[in-house]
Amino acid sequence: MKTFYQHLMTFRGKRVPDDKSRLADWAFFDHDFPKHSNDYDELSNYLEWNSPFANALRTFDEIWDLYQNK
Repeated sequence: MKTFYQHLMTFRGKRVPDDKSRLADWAFFDHDFPKHSNDYDELSNYLEWNSPFANALRTFDEIWDLYQNK
């Protein structure tokens, strides 16, 4: 099973960025992002403390739902 980070990276590099690609690009460049974690609480808490933009937590929840349904 892929890590959440690996799933998140599938949203990187869109020609016209949306919130999902913005979050993915930010996580790619954030060296402290918990890249090996599959724990919702750990990832969510990290984003609460280091949110890169206003609705990043909502975007994270959307991507998390997609990740869980794969």
